[in-house]
Amino acid sequence: MRGTDETSGSLFSYVDLEERIPARHPLRKIRQVVNEALASLDAEFEALYTDFGRPSIPPERLIRASLIQILFSIRSERQLMEQMLYNLLFRWFVGLGIDDPVWVPTVFTKNRDRLLTTEMSRKVMAAILAHREVAPLLSDDHFSVDGTLVKAWASMKSFQPKAGDTPPDDDPGNPPGPDAPAKDHPDQTRTETDTMTRPNHQNRNAEVDFRGEKRSNATHTSTTDPDARLYKKSPGTGAVLCFIDHALMENRNGLIVQGDLTQADGHAERRAALDMIHRHSPGSTRQLTLGADKGFDAAEFVADLRQACVTPHVAQKSRYSAIDGRTTRHDGYTKSQRNRKRIEEAFGWAKTVGGMAQTVYRGLERVRSRFILTMAANNLARLPRLLAA
Repeated sequence: MRGTDETSGSLFSYVDLEERIPARHPLRKIRQVVNEALASLDAEFEALYTDFGRPSIPPERLIRASLIQILFSIRSERQLMEQMLYNLLFRWFVGLGIDDPVWVPTVFTKNRDRLLTTEMSRKVMAAILAHREVAPLLSDDHFSVDGTLVKAWASMKSFQPKAGDTPPDDDPGNPPGPDAPAKDHPDQTRTETDTMTRPNHQNRNAEVDFRGEKRSNATHTSTTDPDARLYKKSPGTGAVLCFIDHALMENRNGLIVQGDLTQADGHAERRAALDMIHRHSPGSTRQLTLGADKGFDAAEFVADLRQACVTPHVAQKSRYSAIDGRTTRHDGYTKSQRNRKRIEEAFGWAKTVGGMAQTVYRGLERVRSRFILTMAANNLARLPRLLAA
């Protein structure tokens, strides 16, 4: 018998979100780890909020929503709120009931800006790594470090001369000086019967020819994101407005244990590597190892590692290398060089899935906190398979 294609509204609904999620869905293990990690941060959350006023978005739900946005490559928070209206999986993971209202996107963004600072993102990552099931997966002695570029949310057309380098009269967008003739100033006295005139704005996406123009970070800055820097990481490539992401990986299972983001320059990777290894193992007296590529083969950096009881397993340059046979003769050096390349998998995941190929955030602090949370999400995405092994 053929069924009828008729729709009838139901007065009551008895949908249990827990029964809608498959028992073997990988998000079940991820949600368990995240919930227990956030429970350990309850005192940290309590210190951030007052005892009076209008209740904010619960910090646990806000962090879970940010993680689900990264894990499922949702490009904006407005789209995240839209999908949470009808996606039962997202509601279940975040902790919203079937009838709970979804937050206004601007309210969610303002709450996220106040909560997810760099410090809080690092605490979330540390709480996940300290979980009773995750901690045994980590190596305490062998690490790798590397960096990658992330494009800033700013175009090359926004890279304009700094205010002190260009006379005000050369810029048609600047207001006239105090000595400008009176005819340059429009008449400010209007009556109610005067018609409104539309200002003659310049085309916001006009063609610009940069040929022959010398531009550098010393003389120019981006009007869209002043923290971005013009930089290229390898010869033969074009310079772009960007930041540098840094990650410290343990070598046992390739999980990221520290993340950082700095302005782009030639020494940023080595400075960040020292900061991350000291932050992860402060005052350690164990002999750690740190694998890295040829960009870290600098005498000063190698000396700083040795002083910190860290064996520099750095790839050797063809000339003037700071690494000699005392290090390269050991089997551990070969293993570190082989394992250090796994850090590129985390960077690739962050760019293709986590949305870090070009960030949609502006400002060093916002981009840094987002990158650290993306590295935490990368660890979470790998946990179901690692814990099942």
